[in-house]
Amino acid sequence: MEENKSLLYRFKPVADRLPAVKRPEGHVHFRTKMMWVILIVVIYFFMTNVYIYGLDQENTMDLFAQYRTIMAGASGSLLHLGIGPIVTASIIMQLFVGAKIIKLDLTNREDKACYQSFLKLLVIMMIVVEAVPQVFGYLEPSNKFVNSFGLGGARGLIVLQLFIGSYIVFLMDEVVSKWGIGSGISLFIAAGVSESLFTGTVNWNPVNAAAEVSMSNLPAGTIPKTIYLLGNIDAGSMANGGYELLLLGGPNPLIALVGTIIIFLIVAYLESTRIELPLSHGSARGARGRYPIKLIYASNIPVILMMALLANISMFALLFYTNPGLSGIPLLGNNDLIGYFHPGETHAAGGFAWYVSAPMGLTSWLLPVLQPEVYGDGLHGPIQQLMRVVIYFTVMVLGSIMFAKFWISTTNMGAESVANQIQKSGMQIPGFRRDPRVLRRVLERYIPVVTVLSGAIVGAIAAGADLIGTTGNASGTGVLLTVGILIQFYEAMGREQMMEMHPVMRGFFGEDR
Repeated sequence: MEENKSLLYRFKPVADRLPAVKRPEGHVHFRTKMMWVILIVVIYFFMTNVYIYGLDQENTMDLFAQYRTIMAGASGSLLHLGIGPIVTASIIMQLFVGAKIIKLDLTNREDKACYQSFLKLLVIMMIVVEAVPQVFGYLEPSNKFVNSFGLGGARGLIVLQLFIGSYIVFLMDEVVSKWGIGSGISLFIAAGVSESLFTGTVNWNPVNAAAEVSMSNLPAGTIPKTIYLLGNIDAGSMANGGYELLLLGGPNPLIALVGTIIIFLIVAYLESTRIELPLSHGSARGARGRYPIKLIYASNIPVILMMALLANISMFALLFYTNPGLSGIPLLGNNDLIGYFHPGETHAAGGFAWYVSAPMGLTSWLLPVLQPEVYGDGLHGPIQQLMRVVIYFTVMVLGSIMFAKFWISTTNMGAESVANQIQKSGMQIPGFRRDPRVLRRVLERYIPVVTVLSGAIVGAIAAGADLIGTTGNASGTGVLLTVGILIQFYEAMGREQMMEMHPVMRGFFGEDR
């Protein structure tokens, strides 16, 4: 039996010695869970405002600028890496387990514990992999810091701060998962995106805070900008470019706010769409219930994983093109086909990295297609712009489907696991034998199909929202995730309150503590 065990068991003793959050031994009261959630969110906002000591703020380049809201971090802060290492490690583990390269049965309690233990080790490795390249040309130490510790020592201290900040994020995610409600990663994303949406909508400060508000220095928020333009432009000027400035011009054009509201309504509707299987208790006569299978069954996790993958592609493409050490690697280094970048820019200007990067709003792709001589970048024609839209949309949909299937298979949400959970709770489908195999066959009519549909839908909505644009540069994916996260958090709160009133329901919802 020992010979059939995965090689990852050899790493378990090491992983078990790493700092971790202990799971509570008994049931945690709802108020205690809410207290931990609020405390962790407050600590998260605090850490986003603690900047890396010794960093040269003026010469800093953000490798994740395009994906900053999804990474749930803040540029130049202790949370510069955000949730990137955690999500990247999860992607690698899911791919290896799903492809059977790592032989672990995640329905087995012992194998799942081994999976979680090795995931901690992999998170640490990913923190190092993502932190070390940052200090070579992107997160530069200040001259005073270099004079005090030397160039190597200054860079090492910045990497150490990035490591500490990222590992604290990992521990905070564990606190929310074990002692709070929902997922810490999801809460961090929702918190960061909500901040961007709020400031992008109502910020009355001008783009250049050092100068007064004027037609060349408009208020940054959508609503103050709209009010200012309507109050300071006559009808003739509005017809001669004013509407274009109001609807499409930066910062935070009105079309972005409208797009954000539309996304919110669509996601809220889809989150409420579900199939409900009738259930009855085998021994308690008259006790009935329903098992909901949501249309968005795989939640928003597939999009998080997909965007983290694209963020890593963008980061490594930039490193291979601009880093002095990596740019000399044959085939990969300084290869325009992988991605090329203008000096001082972190957004790909061409190559594969450009085609799979999100076009942020209509001004980045639709106007260059309609009026390339005015809005074009001089590098890509209308056909290439449309190809980018099609490729990005396709990659997001197919990638989200793939991660949805992996996520369902690794989180005990498949037909067989759900059938066993229903069976253990004492419930059954009326008119069918009380047998998990029968339940599994019924669930297999719905869960595999809904899994693929949910992945495709969230991928399509996220990509479509990016193409329309959102206020506060929160990205369409960020808005999609935030709406879904808040709705799911509200539902999780309802379940927790239900379990407080009816303790017998804990077994049905899979809470064994």
